[in-house]
Amino acid sequence: MDDEPLTSSLESLEYLGSAQGLLDKIEELIGHSPFFEDLTHEDVGILCSYLKAYKALPGQEIIREGDLDDFMLLVVSGSVNIVKIDSHGYLRPMSIVRAGATLGEMSMIDGEPRFASCVAIDTTVIAILNRDDMVKIILDHTTIGAKVLIKLITMLSNRLRTTSAQLIEYMERTDAV
Repeated sequence: MDDEPLTSSLESLEYLGSAQGLLDKIEELIGHSPFFEDLTHEDVGILCSYLKAYKALPGQEIIREGDLDDFMLLVVSGSVNIVKIDSHGYLRPMSIVRAGATLGEMSMIDGEPRFASCVAIDTTVIAILNRDDMVKIILDHTTIGAKVLIKLITMLSNRLRTTSAQLIEYMERTDAV
């Protein structure tokens, strides 16, 4: 729970300090974000003490495809464009996310390179949870740590199911051609 900024693709962003200063804004997301479904206001207060806050200006890269980072992020305000470089080297838009969305969970968990890039569309405030602080939460606040881990597993499982369904749909369309 130190108050040092992280290093990585976040170096170009404005470091705002501990996310405790964003507690009211983050608590507003409780009813609007799947990540907070099983967390109480008290849980969110404790979780915020482990998060670090950053501000990205429009066009600033928050996560860079291929980087090795160990954090996930919560979009507190603003919106983020998720883009991927295709096999021809073109930047392809994948999705746009808004306040309440979480990004980067896979790399935080498995330590593998980032799958896609995330670029701020407008002024965006994010809260970061890195792997070391996730371990501290598990050790210091077992119940909250368990809730967060179960939520991360559930969210990743849901994304995998959605992607698998989209792949099947795509394969069926190409088979019909």
